[in-house]
Amino acid sequence: MEQTVGIMGWGTSFPEGIMDAAEIAERSGIPVDVIRDKFGVNQKPVASGDETTAYLGLEAARKAIKKAGIEASEIDIVIWNGGQQKDYPCWLAGLKIAEDIGAVNAWSFDMEAMCGSMMVGMEVAKSLLLGNARYRTVLLVSGYRNGDFVSFDVPATSFMFDIGAGGSAMIIRKGYEKNLILGTAFKGDGSFSEECIVPVGGTKKWPMTASDVENLHFEIPDPDLFKKKLGERTLPNFFEVIAESMKQSGFEEDDIDYLAILHFKKSTHDYILEHLKLSDNQTTYLDQYGHIGQNDQIISLEEGLKAGKIKNGDKIVMVGAGIGFVWASAVVQWG
Repeated sequence: MEQTVGIMGWGTSFPEGIMDAAEIAERSGIPVDVIRDKFGVNQKPVASGDETTAYLGLEAARKAIKKAGIEASEIDIVIWNGGQQKDYPCWLAGLKIAEDIGAVNAWSFDMEAMCGSMMVGMEVAKSLLLGNARYRTVLLVSGYRNGDFVSFDVPATSFMFDIGAGGSAMIIRKGYEKNLILGTAFKGDGSFSEECIVPVGGTKKWPMTASDVENLHFEIPDPDLFKKKLGERTLPNFFEVIAESMKQSGFEEDDIDYLAILHFKKSTHDYILEHLKLSDNQTTYLDQYGHIGQNDQIISLEEGLKAGKIKNGDKIVMVGAGIGFVWASAVVQWG
């Protein structure tokens, strides 16, 4: 009999600061009704000061551990799957989390698939647990402040103006028979790899000069090409990984009960629901959060549970995409 891997506990965290639609409009020059109705953002959490990427992940991890009802010493591996904009360059956030929560028996590593990292992390955690008899419990933890690299003065990256800050975490355990992690599916397209970049601060532009600091933000070298390719490929790839993850779980696409999907503009969100024959009661539109990277799926899960949209036995599809690009989907059977 195949062993199960389930989600014992989960948590989210957010900084204290809030940027509302009016402020986004003022800073970007985009009308406030467009920010609210087209971009789908009423407000988003924003971080400052000591609310670092690792801190946001740490707060979520503590909540997940408490919800799971375990001791941190029971954790075998801490996997950081949060944003690349961490407290320091060339630095492992997972080890800092392990130290601060008291996971004295855990080792750790950081992994990254941008905003697809939650689903990739679930696949990695499940594979490690099923492939190693000595591992029983994984903490998957993420913090996100990639919005630090978004400039309101760059119109080509306006699709990123919804980006906020926050964190999420899950305790994943082998042999746990609830909230089962089932099938996953991924699709990559490396032709996007240099089409949305921060042009300075990496080895292609090092050392940095004083003037480079002003360019430390996302840019799109060829906006028309980027928009064209994304328009042609992203929705088909989303639908492909959703269908494949359901197939790998032994279900049909029509069996989806709840869609925990990343935040993007409202028209695209509605189109996906229509394509999948889902109602507004089978998802959560994150207009009070914006896009918080790989944390969107756990935020949606938590909001769905609070609203009574998720019940025992429901098949939840968690889906997102990491810029570069990787599309990712994972199925969880709840309860």
